[in-house]
Amino acid sequence: MGVIRTLVAFTGYSGLATVGAFTIFTRRSKFVPLSPTDYIFNNTFFARYNPDTNPTMNDLCVRTVPLTQIRPELLEKEERLVEAFCAGVWGGLGYAFQRRYLERKYRGANTSHQLWDAPALKSSNYPIGTQITDHFEVLSHTPNSIIVRCGDSPMKKDVRASDGLFEMAAFVREEEGVAEFQLKSCFYQGLGKVEGSTRPMPAWMEWAHRQYTKLWMESAVRNVMR
Repeated sequence: MGVIRTLVAFTGYSGLATVGAFTIFTRRSKFVPLSPTDYIFNNTFFARYNPDTNPTMNDLCVRTVPLTQIRPELLEKEERLVEAFCAGVWGGLGYAFQRRYLERKYRGANTSHQLWDAPALKSSNYPIGTQITDHFEVLSHTPNSIIVRCGDSPMKKDVRASDGLFEMAAFVREEEGVAEFQLKSCFYQGLGKVEGSTRPMPAWMEWAHRQYTKLWMESAVRNVMR
């Protein structure tokens, strides 16, 4: 998660906005406990890329939006909502700094097949195999969920020292009259057995990651709203 360090160093984090304004902007995004039985821990990708079942840093951010505020065409077919939400994560303002940082470091002839520019990120449906800014790759795409692998270049297919899974999900809750959006993270050390319960990130980085996640969430939901 070197980009988190870079983001904090570049902005002091408060540079994104005043603390009060940031709190107001992200106040509707809430973190809830992630169950140990959640699918993110019980799928073939987690087993394959975390072969020693090392401890994780994980979280789940949830945001609801009234269905009356959702663009109507996104409710016509189930998968359209999660695809637009995913496009908002990568093509929105919340990812703009990280995208530019990665572009300066890694964009070139060998990564030209990947998604880099905001228009392409905004228009993609994110099929399995899509590679994003040499840092993410789509592993799973269902009508309600898109899971990407993160932590290193998608061209490194084997188990990595730093690895993780990131899920974007969208559900229509008709009985409640809302759409529920989720950003789920699971980071771990892939290579080598971790002794004890050492977490893959220090506490300050976990905090920074959660602030960044809330920024991504607010940026993404704006791509699905009227």
